[in-house]
Amino acid sequence: MKLFDVYPLIPVTPLRAEGAKLWDDQGKEYLDLYGGHAVISIGHTHPHFVKRIKDQLDQIAFYSNSIHIPIQGQFAEKLGEISGYTDYQLFLCNSGAEANENAMKMASFETGKSGFISFKGAFHGRTSGAVALTDNPKIIAPCNERNDFHILSWGDLKATEEVLKNHDIAGIIIEGIQGVGGIQVPSEDFLYGLSQLAKEYKVKLILDEVQSGYGRTGKFFAHQWVKGVKPDLISMAKGMGNGFPIGGILISPDFKASYGILGTTFGGNHLACAAGMAVLEVIEAENLMQNAEEMGEKLMDELKGISGIIDVRGKGLMIGIDLDRDAGPVRNELVKKYHIFTGSAAGKQTIRLLPPLNIDWNQLNSFVVSVKEILSQPPAA
Repeated sequence: MKLFDVYPLIPVTPLRAEGAKLWDDQGKEYLDLYGGHAVISIGHTHPHFVKRIKDQLDQIAFYSNSIHIPIQGQFAEKLGEISGYTDYQLFLCNSGAEANENAMKMASFETGKSGFISFKGAFHGRTSGAVALTDNPKIIAPCNERNDFHILSWGDLKATEEVLKNHDIAGIIIEGIQGVGGIQVPSEDFLYGLSQLAKEYKVKLILDEVQSGYGRTGKFFAHQWVKGVKPDLISMAKGMGNGFPIGGILISPDFKASYGILGTTFGGNHLACAAGMAVLEVIEAENLMQNAEEMGEKLMDELKGISGIIDVRGKGLMIGIDLDRDAGPVRNELVKKYHIFTGSAAGKQTIRLLPPLNIDWNQLNSFVVSVKEILSQPPAA
């Protein structure tokens, strides 16, 4: 049997990792500025993370949600404290797509409606409902097509209100910062305007913070940079478990829980919650949100002065870099010659950076020097 070939692979086989570094099967060292799609939030094999997992393994690794799991409550309390959402409720699952799917379901339950609004450039996951709200024809199968889902132009409040007036809408879903879409940061007016429209038309505002959350931008959630925005539902995953699969939604206290409306076999298991606790403890103890903000600002300032870079945008350590050429060959050279991992985005000229939140300036500066050297040469014919 062979693997179903759906992934374009970086030609490297890492066998060991620590912090923002990886070593391959030839012993070569690499700098990880992509973190496996923003998953590695506190660095590879962080000692506290490893200890938390090992200690939990020595006790109990898994049981389903048919029993009381004390560490779930501990995790919820810590998450509320650090995020500032102490009065919200937590539902745990396994991935960002599941988080968005369950957030959509809760919005639909509460409003009795089935329609949703999302925005061009969005990526909300690969499950059925999430795909239907994702602006990527390549991943939309016939079974994902929904007439009551509306994908609108980014930043268009007027079109949003028109849809709200004329259709039965349960919710509006938007990423705190679009990731796959190329690190598109919503303007304060746009995000605040959506929150006001949601209130006016009595629909639920869902903030997809799967990639942009967990301290990556310098705030716990990216939407917290905009005053007056308090979503009804917040979806999370990626950086929650530093590589261990875990996802979740924060649910406004206005929502009433009842047995059976949501459920999961693996979500919130002992090991997942141990991983989640470790991440929150390290973010807090090592001031990683502050580091993300400071390192991100410094990196973006340095990149803006480089010839061949036409735009730099983002917040904290969620950064998009638009080049004057195709980014693919540049990313390949960064791997091959300079041993640096970076990410792609929907735009062919965009490099996406999502490094661990505890990365230091010496590591980031090595990227600045490397990309500057590559861009000083004319694009390959």
